Amino acid sequence: MSDDAPANDGQQFDRLPESPADRAVEGRASREEVLDWWEERFGIGRDTFAGYSFWEKGAGKIWIFNGEATDPSEVEAVGMTFLRTRQEHWKPTGRAVSRFGSRATKNVIELGPERAVAFAAGDDQDLPEWDGDWGYLIATHEVADESVPIGVGLYLYDELRSVVPKGSRADLPVAE
Repeated sequence: MSDDAPANDGQQFDRLPESPADRAVEGRASREEVLDWWEERFGIGRDTFAGYSFWEKGAGKIWIFNGEATDPSEVEAVGMTFLRTRQEHWKPTGRAVSRFGSRATKNVIELGPERAVAFAAGDDQDLPEWDGDWGYLIATHEVADESVPIGVGLYLYDELRSVVPKGSRADLPVAE
């Protein structure tokens, strides 16, 4: 890119371009790429995000907003954090998984009571029986006969790593 090409300003929100062809800032994800990633990784259809706009603030911190924002560049937050890009592997946020993870049809790992408690507490666990993809997974737990997302996990080398942030860790009650 030339020296006069727009650069990422980490202190302001910028709307994601619709497609890679519309990209003005090098390295910025496009709306199309974000929708493709959620569909390919978790089976969450593009229509789930109809009506939402996507914004970047910082280097690869993607925010989702229900609706449109005319000029959010002067605000501290718009919507909720949604996805981390500009790294080797894109990572969904726990908030995004909490909000949209129930729609996932793949790369979802259902944890029994003891494993769910350990995961929510931030503990890593051996899990050689998982035969799905490596990488980021949506961890769920059954509550009142419904599968509920409890966070983002990273599965590598037969181990499920809890990437639940310290401030979001919880003590889950174990059903008897």
